[in-house]
Amino acid sequence: MMSRAERTPLTDWWWTVDRGLLAGLGALMVAGLVFLMGGGPPVAERIGLPTFYFLNRQALYLAPTLVIIVAVSFLSLRHIRRVALGTWLLGVTLCILAGKFGPEIKGAHRWIQFGSFGLQPSEFVKPAFVVVAAWAFSEGAQRRDMPGGFMAILLLPITIVPLILQPDFGQTMLITIVWCSLFFVAGLHWFWVAGLGAGGLLGVAVAYQFLHHVRERITRFLDKDSGDSFQEFWARESFNSGGWLGTGPGEGVAKRHLPDAHTDFIFSVTGEEFGVVVCLGLVCLFAYIVMRGLKLARRTDDTFSRLAITGLTTLFGLQACINMAVNVRLMPAKGMTLPFVSYGGSSLISLALGMGFLVALTRKRPRTTTLSQKPPGTAPATVAGVMR
Repeated sequence: MMSRAERTPLTDWWWTVDRGLLAGLGALMVAGLVFLMGGGPPVAERIGLPTFYFLNRQALYLAPTLVIIVAVSFLSLRHIRRVALGTWLLGVTLCILAGKFGPEIKGAHRWIQFGSFGLQPSEFVKPAFVVVAAWAFSEGAQRRDMPGGFMAILLLPITIVPLILQPDFGQTMLITIVWCSLFFVAGLHWFWVAGLGAGGLLGVAVAYQFLHHVRERITRFLDKDSGDSFQEFWARESFNSGGWLGTGPGEGVAKRHLPDAHTDFIFSVTGEEFGVVVCLGLVCLFAYIVMRGLKLARRTDDTFSRLAITGLTTLFGLQACINMAVNVRLMPAKGMTLPFVSYGGSSLISLALGMGFLVALTRKRPRTTTLSQKPPGTAPATVAGVMR
């Protein structure tokens, strides 16, 4: 047990970090390994890999995931901004390169190959973009000589245009919604909220008109007889088969038909083998982490920290909601993973970066430390300052 009397970096970290948030993230990682034991083996056997290939790889990825979360959580606010800016610049550059030179997978160019290792740069862009946008909004609120609001507005097209060209409509939509939430928290007038909502609907309409895969997914969602709804059918059947208490670990049938049972549709596999009760428990765990983050955001006095915590929490919760909504057929398929539960190296490492930022931002800091990291000559934060 660490004593408060010991003055070491580790003990200072332990007594200032939010342990409830860490416990929730740890529980998610353990749950992901348990659920992957059901969803991973059928997919591995189908493509000629060892039975527990995906489970072993996921456990291997968890080691650097934990290291990244802890290491990033030691960062000061100044270093968080620097790391996020560097990651965002590198991620956007790699997204452009992936769109031009990356391999085509399922009709999109989203990956960068480094030998046998594949990387999806858009996963790393998301948390970095949130922190950089929060930084821009906070600077606009605190300094009248800084065009922070304009910079924050400019960040969005710079980020999503390379994603649209890949194309990756799901990540584009996720980043745009999180950006809108930041804009609203920073002091956006209701008039602009309505305008952004109308712009979002217009964007969906344009994507439906000109992007074939978007039109196909939306049409198939609205009319299941209009095309191949194989995955959606078995995702729905998995919940029907599992009922409230499930068929038991390893006894599921739907996972043998779902091509993405270990990634996009692991929530459906969990519903069949462990039942709706466990799925509701998983929903509550995600809700706890989101509510914990928003509560901590409300407590902080620093504008940048409040915006960044809100954005990272919204990003995390919204991604989980989209994945689960697709699994229960409330949304068209998006190809989005369930945080810390679905298999995926890029997803895990990028989530580790985002949650490391979140843990660092939610640490208890002396008020003098927080204020000393603001540029000299700054004015008190004002809600309306962002729009100037």
